[in-house]
Amino acid sequence: MHVPAGRYEKRTERAVTVEVLRLDESQLNVRMVTENVSPRGARVVTDCNCAPGKHVLVTALEEGVKSLARVVYCQRVESTKFAVGLQLVVRVEEWGKPTRHESLPIEKSHH
Repeated sequence: MHVPAGRYEKRTERAVTVEVLRLDESQLNVRMVTENVSPRGARVVTDCNCAPGKHVLVTALEEGVKSLARVVYCQRVESTKFAVGLQLVVRVEEWGKPTRHESLPIEKSHH
């Protein structure tokens, strides 16, 4: 049986601010902006060189997205910028779509 190569789901150009927590020894939390998204992934641009195969935690608070992800690729796009492909563990149907709670103030958590 032939299995098609490439992506199964369409990517959508969308700029969504995400926080990415690197789960390696550095525990580095970096804010990034997506170039495009799909239900199973995102392409982000960052100053950090991310090793393919590493796992990160991706959070997009405004969209209610929080998922473990695997770095699929990391390509240099400028002298100090990298495009990083992230494959999400959790399927995300609503990337960047407005939510019903946008007009409500965000409550700060009390730790």
